[in-house]
Amino acid sequence: MAKELNFDDQLLIIRRNDFLAKLNPEDYEALNLVHNYIIADKNAYIYFDAQQHNKLYFVKEGYVRIGNIDDQGNELVKDILHPGDVFGQLTLEKNNMHGEFAQAHKTETILCAFTIEDFQTLLQRRTDLALQFSKKVGQKVRRIENRLLNLLQRDVRSRLLYFFWSLLPENDGPIAASHFIENYFTHEDIARLTGTSRQTVTTLLNQFAAEGILEVNRDTISILDIRLLQLGAKVV
Repeated sequence: MAKELNFDDQLLIIRRNDFLAKLNPEDYEALNLVHNYIIADKNAYIYFDAQQHNKLYFVKEGYVRIGNIDDQGNELVKDILHPGDVFGQLTLEKNNMHGEFAQAHKTETILCAFTIEDFQTLLQRRTDLALQFSKKVGQKVRRIENRLLNLLQRDVRSRLLYFFWSLLPENDGPIAASHFIENYFTHEDIARLTGTSRQTVTTLLNQFAAEGILEVNRDTISILDIRLLQLGAKVV
């Protein structure tokens, strides 16, 4: 079940969003803002079997599982998104999502949801945002490509270590000795995203902790030694 935020709360949220922070009052009007903010309860589907869907979403707070259901009724999880991510009709074309679902994950989730038509109107007004949106989509495509290459080219151990390496923030400066990341994954999520089993994930996580590489608990992923993680993940 989803419910709308009031208009004042919508404005506060949009001004904290990395992509939409530069909008002016005219832009708010062009986006038909009053209809575009929703809260999705924990585990609620934002959309399901979205072949006919016509919206683009920005994650403001919470997490979103993206996936498909196979012919046997099994969930195929493609990604788990966090604040700042964008999903939905990324190509700004209608009817090309082929049964994709999106579900609020682990907690209540706050979203900005725009129709393709409203969002295209905004991009026509703001060419600077059009360029920024293009970069966001490009980053998402690269992340998916890297995950696919990880599945194809690495053994299970290095595949799992690379998964945790990919969660680290991009930084051009020197690499810190350790790092802490909010954990929004279950062991089952990690297994699905790395092409392995839940039991294998649990076994390897225990090994990584014993080796002083990383530790995972319900709330936090603690990278204990980033150099060891980089070496085990086979990152050049």
